[in-house]
Amino acid sequence: MALIVHLKTVSELRGRADRIAKVTFRGQSFYSRVLENCEDVADFDETFRWPVASSIDRNEVLEIQIFNYSKVFSNKLIGTFRMVLQKVVEENRVEVSDTLIDDNNAIIKTSLSMEVRYQAADGTVGPWDDGDFLGDESLQEEEKDSQETDGLLPGSRPSTRTPGEKSFRRAGRSVFSAMKLGKTRSHKEEPQRQDEPAVLEMEDLDHLAIRLGDGLDPDSVSLASVTALTSNVSNKRSKPDIKMEPSAGRPMDYQVSITVIEARQLVGLNMDPVVCVEVGDDKKYTSMKESTNCPYYNEYFVFDFHVSPDVMFDKIIKISVIHSKNLLRSGTLVGSFKMDVGTVYSQPEHQFHHKWAILSDPDDISAGLKGYVKCDVAVVGKGDNIKTPHKANETDEDDIEGNLLLPEGVPPERQWARFYVKIYRAEGLPRMNTSLMANVKKAFIGENKDLVDPYVQVFFAGQKGKTSVQKSSYEPLWNEQVVFTDLFPPLCKRMKVQIRDSDKVNDVAIGTHFIDLRKISNDGDKGFLPTLGPAWVNMYGSTRNYTLLDEHQDLNEGLGEGVSFRARLMLGLAVEILDTSNPELTSSTEVQVEQATPVSESCTGRMEEFFLFGAFLEASMIDRKNGDKPVTFEVTIGNYGNEVDGTSRPQRPRPRKEPGDEEEVDLIQNSSDDEGDEAGDLASVSSTPPMRPQITDRNYFHLPYLERKPCIYIKSWWPDQRRRLYNANIMDHIADKLEEGLNDVQEMIKTEKSYPERRLRGVLEELSCGCHRFLSLSDKDQGHSSRTRLDRERLKSCMRELESMGQQAKSLRAQVKRHTVRDKLRLCQNFLQKLRFLADEPQHSIPDVFIWMMSNNKRIAYARVPSKDLLFSIVEEELGKDCAKVKTLFLKLPGKRGFGSAGWTVQAKLELYLWLGLSKQRKDFLCGLPCGFEEVKAAQGLGLHSFPPISLVYTKKQTFQLRAHMYQARSLFAADSTGLSDPFARVFFINQSQCTEVLNETLCPTWDQMLVFDNLELYGEAHELRDDPPIIVIEIYDQDSMGKADFMGRTFAKPLVKMADEAYCPPRFPPQLEYYQIYRGNATAGDLLAAFELLQIGPSGKADLPPINGPVDMDRGPIMPVPVGIRPVLSKYRVEVLFWGLRDLKRVNLAQVDRPRVDIECAGKGVQSSLIHNYKKNPNFNTLVKWFEVDLPENELLHPPLNIRVVDCRAFGRYTLVGSHAVSSLRRFIYRPPDRSAANWNTTGEVVVSMEPEVPVKKLETLVKLDATSDAVVKVDVAEDEKERKKKKKKGPSEEAEEEEPDESMLDWWSKYFASIDTMKEQLRQHETSGIDLEEKEEMDSTEGLKGPVKNKEKSRAAKEEKKKKNQNPGPGQGSEAPEKKKAKIDELKVYPKELESEFDNFEDWLHTFNLLRGKTGDDEDGSTEEERIVGRFKGSLCVYKVPLPEDVSREAGYDPTYGMFQGIPSNDPINVLVRIYVVRATDLHPADINGKADPYIAIKLGKTDIRDKENYISKQLNPVFGKSFDIEASFPMESMLTVAVYDWDLVGTDDLIGETKIDLENRFYSKHRATCGIAQTYSIHGYNIWRDPMKPSQILTRLCKEGKVDGPHFGPHGRVKVANRVFTGPSEIEDENGQRKPTDEHVALSALRHWEDIPRVGCRLVPEHVETRPLLNPDKPGIEQGRLELWVDMFPMDMPAPGTPLDISPRKPKKYELRVIVWNTDEVVLEDDDFFTGEKSSDIFVRGWLKGQQEDKQDTDVHYHSLTGEGNFNWRYLFPFDYLAAEEKIVMSKKESMFSWDETEYKIPARLTLQIWDADHFSADDFLGAIELDLNRFPRGAKTAKQCTMEMATGEVDVPLVSIFKQKRVKGWWPLLARNENDEFELTGKVEAELHLLTAEEAEKNPVGLARNEPDPLEKPNRPDTSFIWFLNPLKSARYFLWHTYRWLLLKLLLLLLLLLLLALFLYSLPGYLAKKILGA
Repeated sequence: MALIVHLKTVSELRGRADRIAKVTFRGQSFYSRVLENCEDVADFDETFRWPVASSIDRNEVLEIQIFNYSKVFSNKLIGTFRMVLQKVVEENRVEVSDTLIDDNNAIIKTSLSMEVRYQAADGTVGPWDDGDFLGDESLQEEEKDSQETDGLLPGSRPSTRTPGEKSFRRAGRSVFSAMKLGKTRSHKEEPQRQDEPAVLEMEDLDHLAIRLGDGLDPDSVSLASVTALTSNVSNKRSKPDIKMEPSAGRPMDYQVSITVIEARQLVGLNMDPVVCVEVGDDKKYTSMKESTNCPYYNEYFVFDFHVSPDVMFDKIIKISVIHSKNLLRSGTLVGSFKMDVGTVYSQPEHQFHHKWAILSDPDDISAGLKGYVKCDVAVVGKGDNIKTPHKANETDEDDIEGNLLLPEGVPPERQWARFYVKIYRAEGLPRMNTSLMANVKKAFIGENKDLVDPYVQVFFAGQKGKTSVQKSSYEPLWNEQVVFTDLFPPLCKRMKVQIRDSDKVNDVAIGTHFIDLRKISNDGDKGFLPTLGPAWVNMYGSTRNYTLLDEHQDLNEGLGEGVSFRARLMLGLAVEILDTSNPELTSSTEVQVEQATPVSESCTGRMEEFFLFGAFLEASMIDRKNGDKPVTFEVTIGNYGNEVDGTSRPQRPRPRKEPGDEEEVDLIQNSSDDEGDEAGDLASVSSTPPMRPQITDRNYFHLPYLERKPCIYIKSWWPDQRRRLYNANIMDHIADKLEEGLNDVQEMIKTEKSYPERRLRGVLEELSCGCHRFLSLSDKDQGHSSRTRLDRERLKSCMRELESMGQQAKSLRAQVKRHTVRDKLRLCQNFLQKLRFLADEPQHSIPDVFIWMMSNNKRIAYARVPSKDLLFSIVEEELGKDCAKVKTLFLKLPGKRGFGSAGWTVQAKLELYLWLGLSKQRKDFLCGLPCGFEEVKAAQGLGLHSFPPISLVYTKKQTFQLRAHMYQARSLFAADSTGLSDPFARVFFINQSQCTEVLNETLCPTWDQMLVFDNLELYGEAHELRDDPPIIVIEIYDQDSMGKADFMGRTFAKPLVKMADEAYCPPRFPPQLEYYQIYRGNATAGDLLAAFELLQIGPSGKADLPPINGPVDMDRGPIMPVPVGIRPVLSKYRVEVLFWGLRDLKRVNLAQVDRPRVDIECAGKGVQSSLIHNYKKNPNFNTLVKWFEVDLPENELLHPPLNIRVVDCRAFGRYTLVGSHAVSSLRRFIYRPPDRSAANWNTTGEVVVSMEPEVPVKKLETLVKLDATSDAVVKVDVAEDEKERKKKKKKGPSEEAEEEEPDESMLDWWSKYFASIDTMKEQLRQHETSGIDLEEKEEMDSTEGLKGPVKNKEKSRAAKEEKKKKNQNPGPGQGSEAPEKKKAKIDELKVYPKELESEFDNFEDWLHTFNLLRGKTGDDEDGSTEEERIVGRFKGSLCVYKVPLPEDVSREAGYDPTYGMFQGIPSNDPINVLVRIYVVRATDLHPADINGKADPYIAIKLGKTDIRDKENYISKQLNPVFGKSFDIEASFPMESMLTVAVYDWDLVGTDDLIGETKIDLENRFYSKHRATCGIAQTYSIHGYNIWRDPMKPSQILTRLCKEGKVDGPHFGPHGRVKVANRVFTGPSEIEDENGQRKPTDEHVALSALRHWEDIPRVGCRLVPEHVETRPLLNPDKPGIEQGRLELWVDMFPMDMPAPGTPLDISPRKPKKYELRVIVWNTDEVVLEDDDFFTGEKSSDIFVRGWLKGQQEDKQDTDVHYHSLTGEGNFNWRYLFPFDYLAAEEKIVMSKKESMFSWDETEYKIPARLTLQIWDADHFSADDFLGAIELDLNRFPRGAKTAKQCTMEMATGEVDVPLVSIFKQKRVKGWWPLLARNENDEFELTGKVEAELHLLTAEEAEKNPVGLARNEPDPLEKPNRPDTSFIWFLNPLKSARYFLWHTYRWLLLKLLLLLLLLLLLALFLYSLPGYLAKKILGA
């Protein structure tokens, strides 16, 4: 649908003037071109077109206004014509001639004639006119275009026209933001709704926007206007990107740490497993565990890498289990698991902790799972800190299925799948061999070969496959597919596809493409499997010219941003989930390469001719290295336009019009001489004419284009896949708007502007509108034949995602409240990431556009612009963000040359206008250029009006003056070795530049200077320049006396423009100072505070400009200061400085610092400290407080930085700078008087806080905090609670857990420690679950505030309820509900999982530490860090306040004026302190030895004391328990930095540092948080919890009250103490060692101390008794943790009473036990052997047993031979002595790792007993029949009889009571023995009757027994059947038992038969003799 207005002529005009027409419909105005010097008739002859979204209503109005046009002043209205569109709607076409009316609605003579046409939606289309199109388009295509615009908002774009050209006009200057991504389009099926206005009324918005400046409530304003106001959306220019340096491709430090804990359920019989851990190409192995299916390792491996992130995240982590590996054989693989590093890095905290990896066998995919390995995997980059979960006693039985090593959302049952990567063909490959040989060949043989032999290689999940090599082809055709088999979903995110050139010497990559599987699949319920293409992907890399050693070869490998098009490859990807039960399946996962079915050429889309146009409006800031030769710029898209090295010619497709038309255009030859061919085709002009640069200033040159701007244009042919790019653009638009809005909100929060929540609501509303708009726009072109499956699926999933995002944004908008802005902002950031992710289109179509600067035919520098950003569309939202806009581009050096400082310098700055679209849409490719130019065409092209110009000549130009008000900069980069810089700023605008003055030695210069640029000529219309001025570039340099200035950073700004006809008055002028972020490469390098205004110089010259007040400051020479209206308003402030001391000053120029002084300077004023006379003896200042007054801006955000500089006063009045520190923001030091109305200031009434009176039960309640606003005394009655509890006890003794009260004498410090760790874990768990409820709570909070305060009575009742609830709390003040079973009541301490400093705000409650820096700031690649620049620390503080100090401060009691605001600070004289360091243990140390272990010991350094505890090193441990305390006497302030280091002991050579941690003891010592000695939870005078501090709680309390000038403490009867208005109650008696009770006040005093933060005015948290966890760092590997150390430090001043002996925290010694196992009988054992004689099934059974980890001590029973029933009798006793740690439930064993080991290594392993049954074989290996493993702490109770013993007992499928041998001591019963069958399922293979008896070593000694059946206490011989013996040792027995037993009848029969035969034989033998006898001798 569209409305078209053809404005023909306006006649009867008066006078002679420039005329312009404005045509408005639905609030959208277009302007005509300006007709100059026209008299009475204005012949406009222009057509305007509005695409409309909803049908036009009969009553709508079209308005035309005619103006006299003025360049300088605003236009003057001549008359208006309004027309109701009733007739147009009915007839679709109306011609009109009519008169105009003036302002007063009077008719005037002037008349106009025009034609109006309306195309309705339903196909009732007015006739088309061929003249509306460019000549060579066929009609059908245009029809298609018109359908595209169907139903769109009239949101099209500004346009210009050149005289003499009749063309279609598109929409004029609508402010983008007014359109926003507003209305939804109703779908075609729905009837059009009549009521919705299609366009927001522009004028209204403008008024609104103006009113908005005056604090209108923004919630009620249409959102578009708000955005229009804030987002500075420009419509001719696109935003430049400020970050210059490529971030990708730069190597970084990474550390992969993997702990292999144990393996379970390994498939296989009696294996000796080893775990192999592989990261990339590095392999490490664990030790081998013998004959077990569930080995326990607990081994830690670390892999260090220094590679770029891309390479790192594609590395594969592979964990495999190998069976029976030894030196000679590599072993057999049981199963493996792999995932890429990126998957781990994207996990929360970059780690998997205690997760089970599922093993599968890659050679047999039908086999199913092969076992589990439990491991921790973490990946740390520089600066990531990993929160390791606490490594305490991890006893919890693992739920394997619930803790699999898989990212969130991956199903536990992964299936095998085939990944088919189909490689079809490639195009546009570069030349890869020298042409020398080719020329020789050509001369001899006459054949011309392509110089490249390409093949494609695909990498995925650690495997690679490659296609065949296509010899000599720039356009190879493969049609092959590479098939990978892997589990699905795969844990590897990217697939790498690389085209390589096959070469005899070495193959090199031509280009690389990464397929991100997350972008081509979706795992939701409506998701889809990975799929891609067939589609073209573009590959970028180094420049195309072939050199033997390509310095940019990395780019072709896919590292870093490619600088040139290399080739494009057509590929596809499909995934097929395999049915592993299918027998025909090949079960190996080897990569296969097969033929693939070819696809038709058109499957990737119909080839279309695209047209790229560019105009170079400005080329400046050309680096002076390139200034001497002529410079030309070349633009290329793919290989089109590349004249230098595009060698392989891109195919030019045949035009599809008629088959006979066979003209082939050789683009490359043609491009040089601009000729059009016969068909009116145009060749390309891809580079600007060479031009010699002119000088701008010392560093930069510019090209003098002046009014003649060169143009380029390129025709290219690509498959038409614009829809993909359009959808991406719509999402990008939404994301850009969102990002801009979120930045605004952040800025508002940062600068504390009012109502950030309203802006956020606006942003969210805009987001939801944008999402709806996407849904209506993206669903077009459904029938497109070349849409791939991915296109369809992606569209569906994007629509789903955006729909839900729109709804979420809507609901979020309702929840945005002032206090939730920050949280909601974080949620919006997630939207932004999601949008950016969705917008990235995986199937490329048109390659990116490259702009190269060439000098001397060499490529110097480039810029790369994604083609989708330039793509034209009729629909506003689909338009690329840089299409038809002027874009500022900064060219950079290619590849590695652009790293580091080279990457910061701008090679050239271009103002470039670009347009890319279909050739047939070419009609308005000039529409976005600044108006006022004429086209210059190539000579032949004159005949065709559509021919693009080769240059533009501007006829309109405006003159301006730019005023740059450079006020100050802060936090700049330190460029000199002093740690300071001599900064000046250089401002560039168009082709002029000016500098500010140089200010010496500062990082925070206040230039206060105005730079004036005169006579700036800008080309284009005045009104365009007002909205859209060019950008200003500001560069900051450091002036060096020698050599050229060093670059320090760069920023951009847009000036505020004032036209000549505007007044210089508020609200726009004078401009406000603003902060601009300065960048150096990608890093931020400070801020600039400045303002810029661009003032048009009118016809009357400069007289109209606001006056410049000449130089006020005569000392500074002719430097003009920033004028009054712009510079900040100042008022008087006083800055008080507390000088405490200097610490750790390093040498300066090899000389030590001896007499330092501190100079403080702020805004030109300052103060010096007193001199320290001897730094070595006492580094503190003797005058503590000084002050100075200074004028500072009222606005705190504009406060200048304060500089702290330390100088050393040398002899002869010389000074050397030691170091400096800039306090960039004074805000945290501004004094703000306390809010006296706050709750804890109220001192009326009393508040009682109570504790339980029951002292022997060491158990405190969670104390109830009450507001102090209540006057009444609130007492919490504890007695009731007690009664309740007693009742409970009577009722249900069964509720009590069976754990008995621990015996006081059994407990030690470690019991306390482990109990505390359990509490900490419990809290963390609760914290995680409670995080979910926060949202609802927030909603509640906001409503609750309305109800008013709760009445006091209710409060006390609530308090009681609260107490009942929390009756089972693990410790006071730790708000977690305790676990349901009552814990044993052990006192606890607080375990902090991080440093104490982070918990207590660095102990900077009044003493701050400022690091002094010297030396240059390092850049990334030097690896030098902030740490290395620190040359010392200044300790002190600041206080800033407006001068008349509030009176109440000075009137306070005891106010000492010499200390000003720093009242009550202690003296800083030297003081001697006893420092006691307790080191508990270290975890996760970085291995230091080759064997992957370390031999750690502790080294402590404080001042001159250096303790190395070398002889107590712990052998081969990465988690050593030290349990030691060290006492050091130190004197503060000289010795206040404590270093605790862990070293690795080495037998030979020096010991290596593993890591160290530094603790500033002084800040702790003087802190109000009292960090000298932590306050315990309860007070006791004996036992494990003895009070450590020499001062008792009551003394501490008295002292705190005295120092804080608090009334108290008043101890009352019955355990009460009153401090200020708080009353604490608690137990009043204490028990001594002998059980005597004595009265005491200590409990209540302690109660007060533990709640010191509730005391009004002075209250703060006091440090509790604790253990802190500090990261260990190694200076060689900055920023990467090398392990953690748990410790705590106590300090006791030497002038106080001495503390007691240190606590004993030495590691618990394992207890010696003996386990006696008697194997009585077995039953139902499977029968393995077939009998030699009889073929019967039998087994020769024996039982083997061992304790986990002691396989070498395995013990076997004798053999029960020949069991026919599976029954075996043994009566055999095993004895297992072992050492056991009850707290950790581990067996401790020490053994040498190998024969070469120097000493024994200690291992801790779980206490598990393994019993196995075997079948003994004499001539072959014994057969394993089955096994069971019993965890001695919790194993199933044995069955009473063999019948009741089932397989389920062991698999845990039935609930069997679990017993612990350590509690039961003696257990007897039957247990099942299991093994896995062929299908990997467990089956019962026998039962064993055994008796377990546990004794301590002492008991065992008293009651000895013999091994097997030996003395003492022998067991009787088993009663075995007679058949049990060995046949070949007892042949007679075997005859008797086997043969006789079985075959006796047969034997008897045989015997009879034998006898008969014998008789017969004898008879026959003797018969002849007898016969003879008879006959002869008868």
